[in-house]
Amino acid sequence: QMQLVESGGGLVQAGGSLRLSCAASGGTFGSDALGWFRQASGREREFVAVIGGNWSGRTTAYADSVKGRFTVSRDNAKNTAYLQMDNLKPEETAVYYCAESTKYAGAVNLEWQYGYWGQGTQVTVSS
Repeated sequence: QMQLVESGGGLVQAGGSLRLSCAASGGTFGSDALGWFRQASGREREFVAVIGGNWSGRTTAYADSVKGRFTVSRDNAKNTAYLQMDNLKPEETAVYYCAESTKYAGAVNLEWQYGYWGQGTQVTVSS
């Protein structure tokens, strides 16, 4: 059974950086799209970034709010995806989730396109 485990969250000051990791097991990692979403308290979960599978050329896409500050990547040999977050803002405090799509290999950004989710990791950005 496919499992995703996020790590790397924590407390950081505004303007700081964090690198999240998402370790996957039990699936066809290399061919799947890997997405990152976040959910702040009292708000709906929102798309952050995605990296497509191998056939898509590992194309990437980002939410407008994080473009130029966040970078998504993957290491298929380690079955791990990463989200490098730089110049973090207090309003980006949220639980960050990674998700894997076994049906879509491109840079998809809708929750329903993902069938597997991690448990989430808390990111807190202090002002």
